[in-house]
Parts: sequence; C-alpha cells; structure tokens
Amino acid sequence: MHATLPLMWHYGFPPIRRARLETLQVNLGYKCNQSCLHCHVNAGPTRTEMMSRDVMADVVTFMGVARIKTLDLTGGAPELHAHFRALVEKARELGVHVIDRCNLTILEEPGQEDLAQFLAAHEVEVTASLPCYTEELVDRQRGKGVYEKSMRALKRLNAVGYGSRAATNLRLNLVYNPQGPSLPPAQDKLEADYKRILGESHGIVFTRRDNNIGRVGVELSTALRRYDSSDNLILRDGDNITIPPYNATVTIRGAVNAPSTVAYVRGRGIDYYIDAAGGASAKADEDHAYVTQPSGKLESVRRHLFLPDGMPRPRPGSVVTVPEGDGTPKRDWIPMITGLAQILGSTVAIVVAVTR
Repeated sequence: MHATLPLMWHYGFPPIRRARLETLQVNLGYKCNQSCLHCHVNAGPTRTEMMSRDVMADVVTFMGVARIKTLDLTGGAPELHAHFRALVEKARELGVHVIDRCNLTILEEPGQEDLAQFLAAHEVEVTASLPCYTEELVDRQRGKGVYEKSMRALKRLNAVGYGSRAATNLRLNLVYNPQGPSLPPAQDKLEADYKRILGESHGIVFTRRDNNIGRVGVELSTALRRYDSSDNLILRDGDNITIPPYNATVTIRGAVNAPSTVAYVRGRGIDYYIDAAGGASAKADEDHAYVTQPSGKLESVRRHLFLPDGMPRPRPGSVVTVPEGDGTPKRDWIPMITGLAQILGSTVAIVVAVTR
C-alpha cells in the first residue's frame, strides 16, 4: 500500500473537517428471516448476534446528547430485534426521524402482522430492498417466493398510506441491487421502470427519489401572491403538488411531560402548546424547540438577550418538538445583568463624585 500523506501535502489536498453528526446508523444484529447471496454481513435465520439492551440504551442517550436528527436502523432484519419498536418509540419521542431498512418479507413473518401500522403510526421512513422489478431476478438472488411476498408487503405499506401523494409524511423508498459486479442503470430510467411495471402489474406506488430531495415544503399562498417568491418553484416532469387536508390539531412530542395532540388555537405560540402538553420536562432544552409546519418548513425558537424572544406560531396540522438537553447547565443571565447594573451604578457614582 502506497503512502498517500506525502502526495496530499505535495498537491495541496484541502483539509478535511468533521461537520456536526446528524445521521446515526445502527446495526441491531445479524438475525434475518432471509439468506441472500449478496448480503455483506452474511445475515440469516441462524445468526444469533444481536445488540444488547445496554448498548441500545447508550444509543438512546447518545441521540439526546448529540441531538441526532436521523436514526437509520439496519441489520439483518432490524425488526426482529426484541426491542426494535421500543427504540423507534424512544427516538420519535426525542423528535428524531427514523429510517427502517426493511427487506419487505419481514411483514409476512409471524408476530409482524401489525408492523406496517406501527411504522406508519410513528412516521418511520421505509427504505425497502427490492433487487429488481421482475420475479425471476428477485427470486434468483433472494430465494423462491420472495418476490410474491415482497409484493404483498408493498401492498400492505400502500394500504396504510406509504407512497401515497396525500400522506407525504410516509416515505417508501425502493433500493435496487445489481446482479453481479456491475453498476446500476441511471436512476431516472430505473425509477420510471419500477413505477411503470410495479404500478401496472400490482398497483404499487412509492416515493420519488431525486438526489435525495423528496418532499419540498413551500408556502403555496406566498407562491400565488408573489411571483418572485422563493416558494414559487419551477416544476419538473414527474413532480406532484400535494395540498394536505385541513387538520385542526397540533401535536407536541419530545421532552414534555405528556406528549399529546391538542386542538389548534389561532394566534397561540409554541409556549402555549408546550404548556398544553404538561410543560417541558426536567431534561428539556426549550431554547432549541422547533415547529414543523404543515408545509414541511421548520421554525425554531430564537432567544434574544435584551429583545423579545422570537417564538414560532404553530399552524393547524403542525408538530411541536422539544429536544432533550445535553446536560450542560443553562446560563443564568439574571445575576450577570444584576452585576453589570451594580458596576455601572458604581461607575456613575464615581464619575459624579470626581466631577464635583
């Protein structure tokens, strides 16, 4: 192996700086209901290596401390871990988006009959592996009968809203696996083939993946009112405009005493809804609370030292998230301001005495 460091110095290779960690991928174990030829961890039904409960507790703690935005769960079949659902629930309570890397056939396994409903209820993004859109190639790589099981599983996910234009919060992504040492075809063409064949043959739909953009939230009223607005996006072929139905509630989750959904009250700010959910918990970081508006846009609390705080106003159908703090004590500004006032008062008194 050749030393590369001298070459980096010679050619001025730019320094690499670590950015903030936003996505945490966790392999819950090697147990799987399938034995696929292409599996890089050789997962299967006879594997017993699974993440311990203590390590899983460390994962939950780390998500809160590091303020992780996305938890990406993989395996094996991550759903076969005894505490998979508890981990998903805890992550969602922390306001963390969850991705489940699903092999689809797990939905057909005993004890997993309600898995689709569970994933939908917690708005888990499903990234499903489907090697191809033809039965011959799928069964060749994954075993006889896998294709038909996968189609039934996709229909279950569609039935609870995944891939639907109306349920934009339920993302269903399909992953293609090349048959051998070759690169996959262009994504646009591959996606079109998947949608056409799966749609015509089985009535299955899934979410568009365009450079990982997916859903883009815009304020439609602003776009219609102002031509030069940044919300007035130029549409491309295949884009869909989804206007969600009116929802007269606001959901509060994360580090609050009673996560719940309450009725929307016009004009109320984020603090009103946090109080309606029992108030912030002892571990809450209220300074970083934020609102996910129905359009998908995020609005966060803005604290100011001398000016009024900027408090976002949730709209009907929005979600308020209060993250957990990292354990660092909050700075108390009152003693500092009092001390500054005393120093300033003493200084004024000295100046007056001197001038006299």
